[in-house]
Amino acid sequence: MQPSPLANPLATVAQLETSGSRLDGIPPHMENSVRFAGAQLTQAAGVLLRLPQEVIAQALVVFMRFLVGPEGGSLAEFGAEQVSAASIYLTTKLSPYPKSPRSIINVYAYLSTLPSLTPTLEQLQEGKAERYYVSEGTYQNRRILLFEVEQRILKTVGFNVHVSLPYTLCITYLQALDLFSHPRASELAKRATAYLNTALLSPQMLYLTHQPSSLATAAIYLAAKEVNIKLPEVEWWEVFDTDREELGFLVVGMLSVESFAEEERMKWEGRRVPLSVEELEAEMKRENGSD
Repeated sequence: MQPSPLANPLATVAQLETSGSRLDGIPPHMENSVRFAGAQLTQAAGVLLRLPQEVIAQALVVFMRFLVGPEGGSLAEFGAEQVSAASIYLTTKLSPYPKSPRSIINVYAYLSTLPSLTPTLEQLQEGKAERYYVSEGTYQNRRILLFEVEQRILKTVGFNVHVSLPYTLCITYLQALDLFSHPRASELAKRATAYLNTALLSPQMLYLTHQPSSLATAAIYLAAKEVNIKLPEVEWWEVFDTDREELGFLVVGMLSVESFAEEERMKWEGRRVPLSVEELEAEMKRENGSD
């Protein structure tokens, strides 16, 4: 049976229980921090590269797919920054918005100079990234590495880089629920989209464990509560192939991202999250030395 183009391959229980990073001795809390920081880096790079959010989202899912499971890539072998850049490069190649290796390398080099992985709007808009260049020697070395990591990602995910996203489904479901006639429909759609974007950064890797239809349903549920729009009193989510238990899990997962992000910010305040193999090794030595 041909898989639906609206569905994604989901991570198995075995893949969620462990990962290549953990098998290489990286503790779960460190893996979670680095993976989250890598996701933030991917989002910031996508914005600086002027990519549509849909393309950035696809890159984020590819980034997560590569790192999940015992057969997945290990942060002890590939730095999160390398995986992030290669995910962007690979995804844009398959999109109407291809980006050159030089553009990607320059943007990541610029981001490495910022004190935070969540740049301010001013930092993203002031145009410095477009004027930032690395030396030719550095560029050639990073270009080779970019291609190597890209090939490793393709091999690890079995060349399956198709990503179905929930954004269009979300709009379709809002129409089906006849919510666009509401005076606050625009605000509702914006908040639902914001929840879908937030879910991309979830430490539970919600885009790897749930189908787009369920993600869209949960985003609508949360957005409607936030903007105080009444939804049908019947169990409308079942029409969109989502049961109550899954809806509840996704609602909690989406809402928990903000608190997790704040915990990470406080944990790493004044320090950069280790996004290279060398930085990660140094951080683990520091942790072990302080035990």
